[in-house]
Parts: sequence; structure tokens; C-alpha cells
Amino acid sequence: MKLTHNFSFLLLLLLLVHMSSKHILASKDSSSYVVYFGAHSHVGEITEDAMDRVKETHYDFLGSFTGSRERATDAIFYSYTKHINGFAAHLDHDLAYEISKHPEVVSVFPNKALKLHTTRSWDFLGLEHNSYVPSSSIWRKARFGEDTIIANLDTGVWPESKSFRDEGLGPIPSRWKGICQNQKDATFHCNRKLIGARYFNKGYAAAVGHLNSSFDSPRDLDGHGSHTLSTAAGDFVPGVSIFGQGNGTAKGGSPRARVAAYKVCWPPVKGNECYDADVLAAFDAAIHDGADVISVSLGGEPTSFFNDSVAIGSFHAAKKRIVVVCSAGNSGPADSTVSNVAPWQITVGASTMDREFASNLVLGNGKHYKGQSLSSTALPHAKFYPIMASVNAKAKNASALDAQLCKLGSLDPIKTKGKILVCLRGQNGRVEKGRAVALGGGIGMVLENTYVTGNDLLADPHVLPATQLTSKDSFAVSRYISQTKKPIAHITPSRTDLGLKPAPVMASFSSKGPSIVAPQILKPDITAPGVSVIAAYTGAVSPTNEQFDPRRLLFNAISGTSMSCPHISGIAGLLKTRYPSWSPAAIRSAIMTTATTMDDIPGPIQNATNMKATPFSFGAGHVQPNLAVNPGLVYDLGIKDYLNFLCSLGYNASQISVFSGNNFTCSSPKTSLVNLNYPSITVPNLTSSKVTVSRTVKNVGRPSMYTVKVNNPQGVYVAVKPTSLNFTKVGEQKTFKVILVKSKGNVAKGYVFGELVWSDKKHRVRSPIVVKL
Repeated sequence: MKLTHNFSFLLLLLLLVHMSSKHILASKDSSSYVVYFGAHSHVGEITEDAMDRVKETHYDFLGSFTGSRERATDAIFYSYTKHINGFAAHLDHDLAYEISKHPEVVSVFPNKALKLHTTRSWDFLGLEHNSYVPSSSIWRKARFGEDTIIANLDTGVWPESKSFRDEGLGPIPSRWKGICQNQKDATFHCNRKLIGARYFNKGYAAAVGHLNSSFDSPRDLDGHGSHTLSTAAGDFVPGVSIFGQGNGTAKGGSPRARVAAYKVCWPPVKGNECYDADVLAAFDAAIHDGADVISVSLGGEPTSFFNDSVAIGSFHAAKKRIVVVCSAGNSGPADSTVSNVAPWQITVGASTMDREFASNLVLGNGKHYKGQSLSSTALPHAKFYPIMASVNAKAKNASALDAQLCKLGSLDPIKTKGKILVCLRGQNGRVEKGRAVALGGGIGMVLENTYVTGNDLLADPHVLPATQLTSKDSFAVSRYISQTKKPIAHITPSRTDLGLKPAPVMASFSSKGPSIVAPQILKPDITAPGVSVIAAYTGAVSPTNEQFDPRRLLFNAISGTSMSCPHISGIAGLLKTRYPSWSPAAIRSAIMTTATTMDDIPGPIQNATNMKATPFSFGAGHVQPNLAVNPGLVYDLGIKDYLNFLCSLGYNASQISVFSGNNFTCSSPKTSLVNLNYPSITVPNLTSSKVTVSRTVKNVGRPSMYTVKVNNPQGVYVAVKPTSLNFTKVGEQKTFKVILVKSKGNVAKGYVFGELVWSDKKHRVRSPIVVKL
């Protein structure tokens, strides 16, 4: 979904109309649905008998609608029996609608498809060298995340990877209840590092049809799951490189943490690879198994929280004080594309780091243009070849656009042979474009960025010598070709450059706010490295995931908010180990309030088109883990706060009571949405002359006096009362008011941004301010 914030208010109204009843009408073409009852009322240990009784109640419930318990038993393919109460079943639309009207039902929604948030070698339009890396002293104080359990909902894991060795680790924590689901894959083994693995494919099967026995394993046959899990918590692996580039020691954010893989995503069918029913089953298992952090590098279109499997699952996790970290999505750079927007999640955007895999294009006129590539082959040293626009190598029956995009079969081999072709980025896979050139006899490829992708460069493992250029440099190259009688060029081999400036820069694909579901909450929350990230991979497929590619790598560099998400998961693991009593909200606050909005020049973080980025791209800023471990103050939240937030959003008390599993009464009067004690301050409609926002901070450091400093959003005056806070002990809480007043006179409409900072000269506790005028 790609919408600008101009449409946000209309969409919010539509969502609130739906939320005023207990169901969202299901789509006519769906054949499987999730029926969600909220939370269970289990008391004490959840036994097998208790779970069996829940399953029986689900059969009885559906049987009361189908007229036959036997038909109900056949229809249900998942019963969520541990922490999430509900089932997934084959239902027709009319039956789903009838069930949704039952007073015990919170929601009924289709078993929707979700997507992994990686760009791979496609476009949707570990080894770090920047401030992401925690210092050795921070790692030691947090014991490298030792005995924290990080669960990953993804494509499973490649257990043979060195990132998941268990050398030096003690016994598996006794609180762990998970399993190694390898009964049908004797080659799959867990250990004291990889302490659990499960797979969930019944929702996928309900959508795509019968699955053969090769699907009965948590083994990663895609690479995505191994990459994300090792980014979060991979062990130290020295001597890692990709085709000789980026050489160093690979390590995750919490390298001594225990890990568990929950395979919920499968080979794409019509682009669909993960399904709601499987995601809910995995959440239910991970919560019960004993995870401390759940990392989720996938998502769907923004939707009502009660119809969102990731929002539902993460809420039940939050009830058990489990940190849930989610990717923001890869639908940028359009506004209002961010997914995973619940306030009980940490939502992560993607930005660059100060390392790149450079490859120059050298033209016959002596001009050099630096691009990026991880090509495994190189042209002969200093040898030049003819260069031409791919559209001029169009095959007879191909369209000009297909040839410009270098689609397979669109290029004439006679025109292509022995030349470097310039191909336009977009639509088809970037590596696939290179293959089309190679199949046509081309000697190399230059990949041109468009204005939309700007300076956003991705280093792909191309199958021929290739490099990708910025939109500005692409224009210069095109001009040289068109104005030169016999244009020639050379592509230099890939190399690793460090200390890149500016960095970080927001990735063009990173999804942006404002949220269309709850614009009162700034999303994403934070940004982290998500471009050309090196981490473990599968041995089952090539680094391009293309069947034509015979190469295999133990580590790979890929991009996406899928890659930035586990950076934050790893940091959350460190904080969970260092401060086991902290709530998920306190951990999120520490990560957000210590982030930076500056690059390494220094200057404001930019987007891929050299424009100043906003909090709708980076949230609170780029993560700084060395500061997050000592934030000074935190903005804390509990489940009651989230339930009151839902009350204010328009859900009724009976829905919320069922959702939470407890009798709940909405506060009266209802809490203002802007007063949720979030580390950012968002006022999505400052129409009145004044809005007052309340926040409470908790001291997690030494006794100290904090004073406030405000950078006013343009056209808004901000006052804070009181202007100083004196803390005398750890755990002490103090409340302050933020008064926002619209300036007099003509003020430009739209969103404006500022910041509020509490400081005691040692700590700098920063909150972004977002206001729509």
C-alpha cells in the first residue's frame, strides 16, 4: 500500500468505522480464516490436558455453526491453545461472517499473505563498521547476551552454519520448553546455541495446496532466516568475506545468546510466502517456549490491530514481557507505507553504514563514476569495451521498455555481444538483468538508478562484471553514450571501502510513516543498518536465490528492513541480559532516546535523494547501542496503558476484555491518544489553539538533576512544565507536561518536526516531536 499522508485521515475514519463493530468483513475469495477469541484463562502451568481441552472447545464452537462436530474437526487446521486463543479453519465467506457476530469472538479475518522484508536482487517500486557495533566493554557487561533467548519468525535456519556453533556455551537454560522439530529431517540438529526449531506450514498449505514431505523441516532453503537470526545473535566467526570482500569477523548483536528458529515463510507462490495462520501459531509457540526477544522480519499491509497476526502475536508476547522487534517494510520511499505499527512493537527502518563494496565505471573520456557491486568476476585489467544503452540492443519482438529494463529475452545477441550494456533499475531482478545481458553475449552491465532510487546503491553478487550507479551519475553516463561516436568503458573489480561519508543515509526502499492505523504513534521507531549487511546464509541456494546460479556462499550480503530489524533484536538481547527487570517498553525507550539524527559528516541524516530525512523515515534516529545501555531516563509502559490506548482508538470495552483475557474497564474519561507514554510525541492534527501532552519518565541511573531543551517545530511554540526534574533514587518517576501552541498568522499546512531533550550533562534523553498543522 503506497499512500501519502494526505489520505491518512480518510483511511483512519474507514478503519474506525470497522473497529466500532467486532469484526472486519472477510474477503469473498478467501477459503481459510482465523477466528480470534483473545487470551486464554489458563491458571498456572499450561498442561497438555489444558491445551487439549481448549482444542475441544474450538471443535464444539465451530460445530455449533457447521451442524456437525466432525465437519468442524476436519475444517480446523490450527488450534491456538497456549497464550493466543483461537483457531484457523477452512470456511466459506458466509460462515465466517456468521461466526464474527458471536459475542465471544474478537475478530475473524482471512488467512492473509505476508511478505519477507528483504530486497534481495529485486526491487519493490553482521560485519559492521559504524556506530552500530557495541563496544567490547558494553558486550562484556551484558555478557554478550548470554542465556538470553532470541526467537526468529522467518524461513528457518541452516543449522550447519558456524554462526550457530555452541562452543563455550553452558547447559540450555532450564526454563526453555521448546523442541527441535526434526522428526522428518534426520540431518537437522539443534545444540546448546540453536536450542529450538519448529516449522509451521498449514496456513501456507491452505492457500497453495498440498505440500510434499520436503516441507516438513525447519531447515532454511532460502537464506533469509539464517541471515536475520545470525545478525541478531550469531556467534563470532573469523575470516568471513564475500568473494574476498568485507573480510573480518562476523558476529551478531548478542553473540552469546541462545537462538530458536520458527519457520513460517516458504517458497513464494504468486509472490505470497508467509501466512497469518502460521505466524500466529509460531507466536503462540515462541511465547510458551520461553523466548525473551522475538524478531520478526516480515509483515503485511497496514490493517486494524485485531486483524493483524503480527500485532496480535506481539501483544500476547508483550503480556509476558517479551520484546518484539519488527521490520518497517520495503515499500518506500512513499509516505504512509510503514507496517507493524502497534505501540507494543519496536518498528525498525533501514539505513546505510559507512562501508561499501565499490566498483568504478571508467569511460573513454577519462571520467570515473563510483558504483557498487559484489560481482564474482572481473574484466581484464584496464581493457575497454563498447558501451551502449540496452534499449538500442532491443530484440525484434521485444518492447523498448523491456529492453531498457534488460528483461530476459528482450536483447538481440547480435547487438549485445562483446558490449557493456546500461540497464534501467526496476521491475525485474537486478541480478536477472545481468543474466539477460550475459545470455545475449554481453561482457558487462551498468545498472542505472532512477530519480526515485537516487543515491540508493545495493551491492549485488552479479553473474558478470557489473556496477550500479546513482541517478546523477547514470544521467552523465547516458549523456556520454549519446554524444560519443564510439563510446567505450571499463568496469573495475569490486573493492571494500570504509569510512564512507555521509553515513548513515536512509535506504530508498525503507517504508515511511505516518501510520494510517494510528497516526498518533510515530512509526518507525528507529533505524539501523539494512543495506549490504553480511551475515550467515544457507547452503541450499545461490547468493542470488536464482536457479540459474550455481554459486554457493556460507555468508551473504543482502538488504532490506529485514536486515535492520535483527540489529535491534540483538541490541534488545544485550539490554535484556544487562537489565532483566526492564519492561519491553523500557528497552525500546533506551534504544530510541539515545539514537542520533546526525550522519558522520556531521550533518542531518539524508534520504536517498540528498534531501533531509524526517522522523517518518528514521523514527527517533539511527541506533547507538553504546549509549542505549545507559539511557539515564526511560519512558515506561504496561499492558494496561496499551489497553487504554485501544479504548481511545475506538475499540469497545467488551472487545478489549476478551482480547486481554481479563475484565477491563476503559478509563473515564478516555485517555487522549497523544498521552500514551511513548518516547516520541506526535500530534497528528493541531487544529485548536493549544494541545497539552503528558509524559512520565523513570530514572534508571544515578541521582541527578535534568533540565529540558526544546527545538520547536516550525510554526509551533512548545512549552514544558516543569523545566527541570530532580531525581534522588533509581526507579523514581516524574511527570511533565508539554504544551504545543500553533503560531499566529499564516502557517504552512502539513507535518513539521522538532525535538525535546532532557539532559543532566551526562545523559541526553531525546524525543522527536511530530505535529501536523
